[in-house]
Amino acid sequence: MLDVLKHWYRQRFSDPGAVVLFLLLLFGFVVVYFMGRILAPFFAAVVIAYLLEWPVGRLRRLGLGRGPAAGVVLLMFAVLLVLSLVSLVPSILNQSVNLAREVPTMINRAQEVLLTLPEEYPELVDVTLMQNLLNDLRGRLVGSADAILSVSISSLTNVAVLMVYLILVSVLVFFMLKDKPALLQSMRRFLPRNRELISRVWHEMNVQIANYVRGKVIEILIVGGVSYVTFMLLGLNYALLLAVLVGFSVLIPYIGAAAATVPVAMVGLFQWGFAAPFFYLMVAYAIIQALDGNVLVPILFSEAVNLHPIAIIVAVLVFGGLWGFWGVFFAIPLATLVKAVINAWPHHDEAAAGPA
Repeated sequence: MLDVLKHWYRQRFSDPGAVVLFLLLLFGFVVVYFMGRILAPFFAAVVIAYLLEWPVGRLRRLGLGRGPAAGVVLLMFAVLLVLSLVSLVPSILNQSVNLAREVPTMINRAQEVLLTLPEEYPELVDVTLMQNLLNDLRGRLVGSADAILSVSISSLTNVAVLMVYLILVSVLVFFMLKDKPALLQSMRRFLPRNRELISRVWHEMNVQIANYVRGKVIEILIVGGVSYVTFMLLGLNYALLLAVLVGFSVLIPYIGAAAATVPVAMVGLFQWGFAAPFFYLMVAYAIIQALDGNVLVPILFSEAVNLHPIAIIVAVLVFGGLWGFWGVFFAIPLATLVKAVINAWPHHDEAAAGPA
């Protein structure tokens, strides 16, 4: 057994560059795992910096320096973000509170419908089981409603902390955009000279992460916007709240779409019952999800399409379990990183052949 391990080690770690890459990945994993919550503002700044790098590059092509271009782009981004928050957040909070207040009524209506099932199908449905299910559902939904109602109270105590984080993230984004070449050069100083393998993986992942962040933001805006227009045309209650939920559900591949279906279907069912508008809603929602998965995602994420759905779901479960929200957000890039490392890792044949 020891000889087998030695043989495997010589095959996979005979290249010094492979050892350096392995140690670097191990160090990054340990840092993120143990300090992920502390570094959350830094991760947010990295995502925003990747998002804004494209307009900064366009302004630089027009002759503007990196510093002024970063300042202009960041200022425009801040203005758009503030305008969006001012116009959307009050309506979203209002609809969330109203929905939370209607939860008891929804539960009662669901109870009336479900309790008729044992009378119609006594051989298939047990009354006691149905009652226990309803009690459990009532407890969970009422608890969620209380949490929503308390958000406004608890958020007031965290306004100061939120403002500090916003300022901190803004400063980080500005310097990441302004001093990007200098920061990358400083990072190279800590790497060994034999870093061909690291450079190959870095260049591939740098492009893919930038495309992923921009594509994901575009997907959220398109899916959320189309959902809002559709819900408004159908006259669905809480259209804005549900559209925002559907938009952000694309952050979790496959699982998010299934999870967002439940509140959309529940609100439509309690509003219309099993009438024609409810079925129109579900058909329209299914079309939106189908176009997102089969048209929009292949256009925006060509690399992600090359990953098997099982690999994507496993990446969401693994990295989400390790690093929470950021693990879920970066699940596809991290899965692509694993794939890139496996493809770039020197094989036995390459090591035996040596340099050409």
